[in-house]
Amino acid sequence: MPEDVSPQILDKAQELRSALHRHNYRYYVLDDPEISDAEYDRLMRELMRLEEKYPQLRQPDSPTVRVGAPPLEKFESVTHSIPMLSLDNGFNDEDILEFDRRVRRNLGESNTISYTAEPKMDGVAVELVYESGKLVTAATRGDGQTGEVITDNVKTIQTVPLVMQSDPAIPVPPRCEIRGEVFIGLKAFKGLNQERIRQEQPPFANPRNAAAGSLRQLDSKITATRPLEVFFYGVGLVEGAAFETHGELLAVLKRWGFRINPLILSGISIKAALDYYRELSEKRHQLAYDIDGVVIKVDRIALQQQLGATSRSPRWAIAYKFKAIQETTTIEAIEVQVGRTGVLTPVAHLRPVTVGGVQVSRATLHNQDEVEKKDVRIGDHVLVQRAGDVIPEIVKVIASKRDGSETVFKMPKKCPVCDSKVVRMEGEAATRCINSSCSAQVKERIKHFASKSAFDIDGLGKKLVDQLVDKKLLSSFADIFTLDQSLLSGLDRMGAKSAANLIGAIEKAKTIDLSRFLYALGIRHVGEHVAALLADHFKALEPLMNCSREELEAVDGVGPIVAASITQFFEQKRNRLIINRLLAGGVKLETAAPKQAGKLDGRIFVLTGKLEEFTRSQAKSLIEAAGGSVSGSVSRKTDYVVAGDAPGSKLTKGKELGVKVIDEAQLKELLN
Repeated sequence: MPEDVSPQILDKAQELRSALHRHNYRYYVLDDPEISDAEYDRLMRELMRLEEKYPQLRQPDSPTVRVGAPPLEKFESVTHSIPMLSLDNGFNDEDILEFDRRVRRNLGESNTISYTAEPKMDGVAVELVYESGKLVTAATRGDGQTGEVITDNVKTIQTVPLVMQSDPAIPVPPRCEIRGEVFIGLKAFKGLNQERIRQEQPPFANPRNAAAGSLRQLDSKITATRPLEVFFYGVGLVEGAAFETHGELLAVLKRWGFRINPLILSGISIKAALDYYRELSEKRHQLAYDIDGVVIKVDRIALQQQLGATSRSPRWAIAYKFKAIQETTTIEAIEVQVGRTGVLTPVAHLRPVTVGGVQVSRATLHNQDEVEKKDVRIGDHVLVQRAGDVIPEIVKVIASKRDGSETVFKMPKKCPVCDSKVVRMEGEAATRCINSSCSAQVKERIKHFASKSAFDIDGLGKKLVDQLVDKKLLSSFADIFTLDQSLLSGLDRMGAKSAANLIGAIEKAKTIDLSRFLYALGIRHVGEHVAALLADHFKALEPLMNCSREELEAVDGVGPIVAASITQFFEQKRNRLIINRLLAGGVKLETAAPKQAGKLDGRIFVLTGKLEEFTRSQAKSLIEAAGGSVSGSVSRKTDYVVAGDAPGSKLTKGKELGVKVIDEAQLKELLN
C-alpha cells in the first residue's frame, strides 16, 4: 500500500480508473456510451486531482497517462517476435483471381476458400504488447523485423486500451501482441492543419504523414495533442489462446476492448471479396478516413499457417490496391531545374489541386522528348494522377480545351542557374549544363555526398546546404570537412548547439567504407551496386583510380559505358584534387573484410525474373555468404542463371552461351 494514502482513497482511485477504462471501451469500441461527455470529463478530473495530490497513486495504465510523459532523448528499438511482413499487391481482378488459384493450388483444395476482406487503412502499422492484460510496450513496424519503441506516444491515443477488458468466456492471455493501423481522420486532419497555419507552422502534406510524424515525437505531450485513432486488424504472438478463423479472432479482439473496423466482412468467397472491393472503391471518398485498397485474407487460421509466408509477405493475404486517383488542372508555368550531373529537368507548376487527399502543385516532365511526346504546353488543361498514389505525373493533355493562348515549351540554350552553355549528347534524352561549378550542381552534389547511403552526415540538410553554397562557404563537398563551429553558429537558424551537433556528425562521418565513399563521389553511372562491385574487386582506392578502361570492363557487372565514365572521372585533375583534400581532411577509408570461402566459392550467378522465397537482395546476400557472387549481366564467366517467374532477356542470353539455368528450388539446394 502506498504510504500516507488511506484504503478509502486507494479504493476510490481504482474505482475511477476501472470506470474510465470501461467507458472508453463502450464509447470507442461498442459505440454505445453509458454516460455523457461531461460526466466522463468529471470522472477524469477527479482522478487527476487524486493523482496530483497523491503522486504515489499513479500507475502506468492509468487513463491520465494519455496527456503524455516526459520527453525521451531517443527511441529504443525492439525486435518483433513474429515479423510484421508487408503484403503483395494486386491491381486488377485477374491478380486477385490468380491469388485465389494459387492459394487453392498450394493447399491442394478444389473447393472454395473462405476469405476476410477489410479496408486497407492508409496509416502507420504498430504492434502493442500486453502482459496480464496491461499495455507494456508499443512499437512501430520499422523494417518488419525491428521497430522503434513508442509506448508513451501510443498511450496518448484514446482508442488504444491501456487495460484489456476481461471476459469470463475468453480469459485475457498472459501475453499477446496486437497489431493495428494508426491514422488521423479527414475532418480532424483538416482542423489540425488549420491550427498549424494559425500558429504559422507548415501544414502536413496528408493524414498519413501527420500520423507518422505524431507517433515519432520524442515528447509524447505533443503526440497527445494530435487527433490519432487506431483500428486493430490482427495479432503476432498470443499465448494461451487459439482461434479457428480470422473473423473469430477479430470478434475476440473486440470483446477484449480493441477497436475493429466495422466494414470488415468475414467468411466470404473470392467473388464476394471482389464485389466488396468495387463497393468500397465507390464509397471511399465518403469515409471519414483515407483507405488505399482492400486487404483480402484466407479466413481459416490453420490454412494461413499451412500456406506460410515468403521472406517478405504472407502467402495467405493480398492487398487489392485502388486505381490511381486522377484530377484535372492547368499548367501555369514550366520551370527548369538543374541536377548534380548537370541534367536539366523541366518541372510543371500546376494550379494546386487535391489528388487522393494530397495537394499537388508540381509534376516532373522528365526531358524535352517527354514534353514533345505528350505535347505539353504552358496554359494547357491536363489530367494529373499520383502514380501508385504517391508520385504526381501528367497523364495527358486535354487538347479539346485549348483556346490558342497556350505556349510551346523549349529547353533553354543556356543554364537557367549559371547562364553557361547547355548541350545534348548524341543518343541521350538529357540536356546538360557543362559548367561543373554551376551552383545548382554543386548543391546537389553536396546533398548526395551527405546522404544516408553515402557519408550520412546528420543535420546537413537541403536548406543548410543551399545557405552554405549561396554564402560561398562551400564550393565542393571537400569543403565540408573544413567547416568551423563558430562560423556555422552565425548562420540563419543555426545556434551554437546545432553547430556543435553538425561538427560532431561531420567528425563521426570521416570513417567510411570504400563502397560508400565511391558512391558519395557521384560518379556518373556508379550507384550503390556498382560502387560495391568496385570496392570488392579493387579493395582500395588507389588501384581503382589508376586502372585502365580495359581493367574496369573485366570487372563482372561493369560494362563499357560505366567503365568509360569511371576512367573519365579519375582522369580529371579537379576530381583527384578533391579526393586528396578529403583524405587530407581526415577521411579514412575502411577496408572491407575478405570474403569467407564457402560451398559456392568463386561461382558467378545471374538472377532473372521474380523469386518466390527471397527478394533479389536476400538471394544475393545468401549467395555471397556461401562464397559466390551475383552479376547484373550474363557472360561466358557466368556459372548459373537463376530463373524465377517471368524471366527476361538474361535467360535467353544464358541459353545462347550454354550457361546452366536453374530454378529457385535448385538454388536452395545449392545453398543448403
